[in-house]
Amino acid sequence: MYKFEIYKDKKGEFRFRFRASNGEIMFGSEGYKAKASAKSAIESIKKNAPGAEIVDE
Repeated sequence: MYKFEIYKDKKGEFRFRFRASNGEIMFGSEGYKAKASAKSAIESIKKNAPGAEIVDE
């Protein structure tokens, strides 16, 4: 099962990572001062990313 994980980094900022169903980390976020900001970013990805195009440079 795919999942987002929110955690606190060494600097005390909130970050999230996205894990594939096999447990592999697919991507991680920047740091956020507030946990609510990290959650908001996750919701934005879930809402807006399904139609994202792939650009192969």
